[in-house]
Amino acid sequence: MLLTRAENAFRDMKSPLSLRPVHHQVERRVDTHIFLSILACHLLAAIEKTLLGQGVHTSWQTLRGMLKTHQVRTVVLPTGSGGVLRIRKGSTPEAPHREIYRLLDVPTQIIKPRKTWTDLQTVRITRRFSSRVRKLG
Repeated sequence: MLLTRAENAFRDMKSPLSLRPVHHQVERRVDTHIFLSILACHLLAAIEKTLLGQGVHTSWQTLRGMLKTHQVRTVVLPTGSGGVLRIRKGSTPEAPHREIYRLLDVPTQIIKPRKTWTDLQTVRITRRFSSRVRKLG
């Protein structure tokens, strides 16, 4: 039962990253997978315990459902010179998000906004590479 909960915790932790299941063939990777599963289980148990100590009786599944609307987005803007400006920024947390973060003593800003400029030459190389990859696929 504990291993199942650990694997579920690991699955919950990695699903926002859109990782696919990996079938390990090397013992070191199997050990790492088990270690990360147990670590994720402990992290989720610590979150639940912290909230319980604050008088909030809820499960990780409920918290995850509440927090999944607080996301990070990338806005892609073409420039006049043919380059691209990418702005990566977290959305504004809503009241339920802020309350959970307060109870867990976590900052409400997920990431600091980051701007990345790509010049025209890099855009051309990226497009050419992408079209070749599509042809191979």
